[in-house]
Amino acid sequence: MEKEEIKSILETVEQQVSSSILGGMEDAYEELERLGYIIIHPDSAHPSATITQKGEDFLENY
Repeated sequence: MEKEEIKSILETVEQQVSSSILGGMEDAYEELERLGYIIIHPDSAHPSATITQKGEDFLENY
């Protein structure tokens, strides 16, 4: 995943308290979770994600 794509997704997640995972974007969100930039919350009817401190740091330093 390229930095611009990471930045775009992280900005979307950051703007919302809990960002719904958009259909077809599951792989991208899972990759961001593996990188430590977000946390996925699969326990709801609609899986969501929240940004981590590492994700916020990425956005600040991008």
